[in-house]
Amino acid sequence: MTHEPLDAQSGTRGAVTLRQTRILWLIAVVVIVVPLGILLPVRLGRHVIATAALMGGKGAPAELEIATLVLREGLECVLVLATVTAGLQGANQAHRLSIGLGAGIGFAATFVTWRLAVCLLNDIGRLGSALALQAATGLLAIAVLLVVMNWFLHKFYWTGWISLHQRKKQHLLRAAQNGGGPWGVCGGMALLGFTSLYREGFEAVLFLQSYRLKLGSEPVVRGVTLGMLASGMVAAVTFLAHRRLPYRRMLIVTGVMLAIVLLVMVGEEAQEMQLAGWIPTTTISCLASATPSWMNFWFSVIPTRETLGAQALAGLLVFGSYIGARFSPEWRRPREAR
Repeated sequence: MTHEPLDAQSGTRGAVTLRQTRILWLIAVVVIVVPLGILLPVRLGRHVIATAALMGGKGAPAELEIATLVLREGLECVLVLATVTAGLQGANQAHRLSIGLGAGIGFAATFVTWRLAVCLLNDIGRLGSALALQAATGLLAIAVLLVVMNWFLHKFYWTGWISLHQRKKQHLLRAAQNGGGPWGVCGGMALLGFTSLYREGFEAVLFLQSYRLKLGSEPVVRGVTLGMLASGMVAAVTFLAHRRLPYRRMLIVTGVMLAIVLLVMVGEEAQEMQLAGWIPTTTISCLASATPSWMNFWFSVIPTRETLGAQALAGLLVFGSYIGARFSPEWRRPREAR
């Protein structure tokens, strides 16, 4: 990333601002990643056997599924923040500090939302059936994944959500040039940073409740830590090394990974609904003996009409939305996300 030349009077101030900006993003990455890495280290090798035995063989795959979702949300957050901070050079570099502060507040708000969701679901669980609650939160997690994986919605996301942030940023910059109040401009920039991060964090919180109820908090934290480590590295390359990554390709790759996660979750959810008595169980006898155990372990392939039918429907929805968006004329239009 290049920077505009500064005159003799503003050169020192601009240089300090640039250093402050880099330090802020470095602190943000360290504050997010290091405490989790120290207090709750990723010890997959030690805990896989115990967790898998406790949860019927779903420990390690579940952590990878969680890490994939967190990485996907992290990529989208980094992309939005990169778009918002793009072009803030010279005297406008100071606004990056406000955006970074807002993103930090959004990160803290995500943890508050997590705690509120945990307390709420714990209270509901004491009043009703735990299995029914797991099935209900599983449906919510699948709904979140379907939204994340819907390519038509993502077209609106890139053209709508990111464009909204760009328009708001330009409005704030014009207000600053016209003598607008500095606190109002800084507050607006901080709000952009907050919404850029909290939207993704809120989606992740909703998704993770199903895993927390089934696995407990420790495996969820390990999966989140893995995803945040990967997201933190992407953020460091983007904001500290000033390198433009192939975000669209990365989103497509993580999209394929999430499609697999979706199929696994749909299979597990259908089985939970069968156990809860919400849907019938019709075993396919010819597949029951031919399905290897590793297919159940990694992909939740269960030889019943209901589970396989639900997985086929979910795959059709995701693949259909991708094909429809892929051949839509608007797909080829240049976007900020590319």
